[in-house]
Amino acid sequence: MDSRINVDQRLAESFKQLLIKNPIEKITIKDITDGAGVIRPTFYNHFQDKYDLLEWIVKHELLGPFFPQLKRGHLEDGLILIFTNALQMKEFCIRAAKMEGQNSFESIVRKCIWEMLLTYIRTRCENRNFSHSWMTPEIVAEYYAQSLTFVVMTWIRKDMIISSEEMATVYQYIIHRSMDEMLNEML
Repeated sequence: MDSRINVDQRLAESFKQLLIKNPIEKITIKDITDGAGVIRPTFYNHFQDKYDLLEWIVKHELLGPFFPQLKRGHLEDGLILIFTNALQMKEFCIRAAKMEGQNSFESIVRKCIWEMLLTYIRTRCENRNFSHSWMTPEIVAEYYAQSLTFVVMTWIRKDMIISSEEMATVYQYIIHRSMDEMLNEML
């Protein structure tokens, strides 16, 4: 198992370095495998394509520490880790954020956050229902995944100049208040 993770990490590192210098459309599997020191079939034993590899990077390197913190009830610590991890991969995230279309970085981030939140919500709400039938675990997870993705992506697109801690505080501020409360506090 460790050797599989090691190969995944080498492929991820190669891909991140390539994406910093090249648009994703120009990056080939051969480029990635050459940078990782493996052969093409090895890549396909681990990933379907470069977008699958990008999703692995998002799940394991960007968001990985978030879910355990969320399960422990430490939302703020988890958020700080997301922003800190993104900051450690700043050049990569800024380049990746420019990707558009069906396999955009933003859509992959949203999907991965949604999956984590859905797992968390289903676990927390097992054998219970929301007070409104429209509010399913999937819809609630989508709502919060979209809001967190929006905050993360906006921060990345603005060159990540605000600290990880402040961004975590900003997100918590937004999700714990109604729009009326925020507007009243601005006056």
